[in-house]
Amino acid sequence: MKNIIFCRHGESEYNAKRIIQGHIDTDLTPAGIVQARLAGEELSKYNIQKIFSSDLRRAYRTAQIIGDILDLPVEKDKRIREMNFGEWEGRTYDHIFATDYKTFQNWLKNPVACPLPSQEEIESFEKRLRSFYKDILKLPEKNILIVGHGGSIQGLICVSCGIGMENLWALKHSNTGITVVQVNSSQVTIKVINSTSHLDRTKPKENPIM
Repeated sequence: MKNIIFCRHGESEYNAKRIIQGHIDTDLTPAGIVQARLAGEELSKYNIQKIFSSDLRRAYRTAQIIGDILDLPVEKDKRIREMNFGEWEGRTYDHIFATDYKTFQNWLKNPVACPLPSQEEIESFEKRLRSFYKDILKLPEKNILIVGHGGSIQGLICVSCGIGMENLWALKHSNTGITVVQVNSSQVTIKVINSTSHLDRTKPKENPIM
């Protein structure tokens, strides 16, 4: 049996500005650094033996922070980069909502049937994720952490569970959201999905009287 633990990167500079990133290489914000530390503390409960990360800075820095807490090195792998969103990279969500709202909604519903202009081909995206996933399954370690991006993590979940890439955006992951997929021979079970309970300490406490 193998536990594959996924963690999305902490808040990035473009996340904070509501800008689509894809392959644009942005760093973590101060809030993202705090999120990564809290995720590392939470992940210390999982007996993780190996860490892989996307080579993009926001993911790799998140993985390094977690690795420091777990006392583990981080191995980069460009196969788990975010999808390349083509012409939409660098655009703000506000601008997209104002000019291409229908295109955006159709893409979210089915990115296979309704790709973005000049985006990375979904077949190529799936191929690199599937190649990475097959290599992970061959490793002797039983508890493996993968630090990636919303698209790459959700794509790996689709690959591991045998569901089509048209479901890619139905598996939303928040910054440092944690998902655990358990692989036992041919049986795959999602044990945890997009858990962010470790971030509760960063939220302001509500006034119980109000």
